[in-house]
Formats: sequence, C-alpha cells, structure tokens
Amino acid sequence: MPSRRRALGALLLSAALAGNASAQDTCSKPVYLTFDTGHMGIAPLVADVLKRQDVRVTFFAAAERTESGGDSLDTQWAPWWKARAAEGHEFASHTYDHAYWRGDLKGIEPRFRIKPTAGAFAGREFTWDAKQYCENITKAADRLAFVTGKKPLPLFRAPGGKTSPKLLQAAKNCGYEHVGWAPAGFLGDELPSEKYSNEKLLQQALDTIRPGDILLAHLGIWSRKDPWAPAVLEPLIVGLKARGFCFQTLRQHPAYREWIAAHS
Repeated sequence: MPSRRRALGALLLSAALAGNASAQDTCSKPVYLTFDTGHMGIAPLVADVLKRQDVRVTFFAAAERTESGGDSLDTQWAPWWKARAAEGHEFASHTYDHAYWRGDLKGIEPRFRIKPTAGAFAGREFTWDAKQYCENITKAADRLAFVTGKKPLPLFRAPGGKTSPKLLQAAKNCGYEHVGWAPAGFLGDELPSEKYSNEKLLQQALDTIRPGDILLAHLGIWSRKDPWAPAVLEPLIVGLKARGFCFQTLRQHPAYREWIAAHS
C-alpha cells in the first residue's frame, strides 16, 4: 500500500508539473510587470487590482519615506508584504537607501559617487566602494526576506536605472544581476499629470508594448497629482490580456532564469 501511495503521489506531482509547463508554454506573448516602491499610498489599491486580475509581478523595494510616516519596509508595512508573498509575487532589492549612482571615481578599485534619497542621509552625496554598494543592495534584500518570509530574487534595480559598467560588475561580483525596463515599458507614472494624462499614458502603453517587455511602475509617486495607479493599471492589464499578452514574474524571464537558478 505505501508503494502504491508513493506511485500515486509521483503521478499527481508529474501531472501538476506538466500542467505548469503547459501553461508556460502557451504564454507566447509574455510581459513582466514590475513595481518599485514609493510613498506606498496606492499600494493597497494596486494589490487589489493584481489580485482581481490574477496577475503576478516583481516588486523592487527600498526603505523609502511613506505617506503614513516611517518607510516602505518598516513593521507597519510588513503584513502588506507578507500578503503579497502569499499570493505568489516575487521580490528584489532597489537598494535600501534608494541610493542613486552619480558617477565613477578614478582608481584601481571601483568607487562610486552615490546620493541616497531615503534614510538618515538622504540628499547627501557620498563615496562608496563596491563593498558598501553591495551591502546596501543586500540590506534591502535581507529586509524583504524578513517582512515577506520569502527569499528575494538575486536581482536588483538601481534607482532611476542609473548605472555604469563598473557598478554593474561590482553588483554581479556580490551576486546581483541588474534589471532595467523596456523603452515601451516605462509606463509614465513619474511624469507630470499636466502634460501626460492617464488616458494618454494608457493608450501609449497599449500601442507600444511588445512581447518580452519589462514594465515599470511605482507604489506611489510624490510629484504626480493624478496618480497613474490604480486608475490606469487595471485598464492596462485588461487591454494587454485582450491583445493576447500574459503576465509573468522575472523568475520566468529568459534573460534571468539561469542567473536566478545559479544564485538562489
């Protein structure tokens, strides 16, 4: 009897894996929706849309200042992050202090001009070596692991997407691959509402997004008066689905699958 149960269990597991593989194989037009943190004011509404539309995304998190006080990775937001992990979303570092690369410094060892926009030293410029930069990436990843209960992907996104070859190599040396976004994947939620209405941004995205694109939005932008999400988010998801697109996380992205497998 035990051997028969084991055989049945193996059969069910095989069927489940085959089903998952089949589902992925039928996804001929994938897109990869990603969210960076921000003031988090719209985070609950974003989560509602993703759950309603049954879409999984990848969140890049930094400890950014929030509308409610504190930061986006503090204990107040821990239940929100844990709920997203339970829904099957993925997570990765956005550097803990939302630290912008401002330039490389000359020398044998890599050193960088860095300007954090979050944390106690926000707005000041520093010189960091590769170890310090890696520590800031890892600090966000470690905090994500704590608040989600799930190991983040070995990926990171530099704030503003600003990098250099030396910075990218330094990050790779400590186990992190950088993720940018496609030109059409810049969804425009950082742009001024007066010039770029939600309607205009939605139509532009629907017209220009192509299979394989990595899409970028945020969980709250201080400067935009007419928030892009969730007003545009759900129509965009519905519109892309109607055009035959499907949504996957970066764990499934062909450019990162091998790296993730080797560094997880």
